[in-house]
Amino acid sequence: MSNRILSFFKLFFSSLLYWLLAFMFFVAIRYNGLVDELAVYTDEDLGLPILAFYSYGIILGLVLGVFYAIIEYLFDEFLSKKLSLGVSLIAKSFIYLILIIIVLSLMSFRIEEHIDIDLPNDRGWWRTDPFFWNTVIYFITASIVFSLIRIANDKFGRGMFINILLGKYRKPREEERILMFLDLKDSTKIAEQIGHIRYSKFIQDCFRDLNGVLNKHDAEVYQYVGDEAVVTWTDKKGFKNNNCVNLFFAFRDQLKKRHQYYMSNFGFEPIFKAGIHYGKLMIAEVGTVKKEVAYHGDVINTASRIQSLCNTYEASLLISETILKNLKFKTQFTIDSKGIIQLKGKEKSVEVFSISK
Repeated sequence: MSNRILSFFKLFFSSLLYWLLAFMFFVAIRYNGLVDELAVYTDEDLGLPILAFYSYGIILGLVLGVFYAIIEYLFDEFLSKKLSLGVSLIAKSFIYLILIIIVLSLMSFRIEEHIDIDLPNDRGWWRTDPFFWNTVIYFITASIVFSLIRIANDKFGRGMFINILLGKYRKPREEERILMFLDLKDSTKIAEQIGHIRYSKFIQDCFRDLNGVLNKHDAEVYQYVGDEAVVTWTDKKGFKNNNCVNLFFAFRDQLKKRHQYYMSNFGFEPIFKAGIHYGKLMIAEVGTVKKEVAYHGDVINTASRIQSLCNTYEASLLISETILKNLKFKTQFTIDSKGIIQLKGKEKSVEVFSISK
């Protein structure tokens, strides 16, 4: 399954769940006054069952969830690069307004049949109807909340936003983590030949391809530094299915698939090298003006220095012995020991291995 399809289904199911819960909540807070509100249109005691309202809330949530996912995905994938943020927001707002008018109009006809009263659904009914504008205001508010959650997840990484809300890293916390330092080979040469503007676009495209394979391998990006990305896993996720190693090969394959694109647009095919290490580190929230979740510890320095040895050993991927010991099905890889190496600035020596597939 392609990365685009996986990305769409992730957005689709999260949108479906979010809007379903959002409009169930909307019905819950609106139900008490809804019977009195509908009494304007009839003198009879309606006696409307709450399940009927919840069923329409579920339908409204599901329909908006489906269309919200489709619209957001299309804008993210195909229009976000062409339109400014302001134009994009205006265009989406107009589409959502039309969508709500259509959905509420159709539901109004269906409710009329169910409870046998005349509801406002004539042409232009929505302009002065308070229930419609209450729904629109609620949708806009819920949409902003959903967008902020998506932005926060993009900023801090999947699951990290919840940890920040819960204050998990307010105090430094020790965790076992796998770190991969991923660096572009011959970056200085490429930047000199294509110029800094095209080089920035080149790096953007490389990391976009990296992002396309992260979810499949349960990986998170700790940070981007220039032409380098630092990828991280918990030990459980990283060693499952050898994710921490297979991510590198999946990223390499993704770049090869786009060989023609990179050559025609930049004249270079990106080649990355990586170093991976595993151990205990400290995680803590730092800063107040620009808050971040920071990693501290020997694992970071060791992983970085292992990556710096790739050129020395003419290897694309180097791993430490702590990584090798935890890999499963080692026969699928070609592993070559580079010996026990005294890394610069470190007292303890580390055995390093090149790994290929």
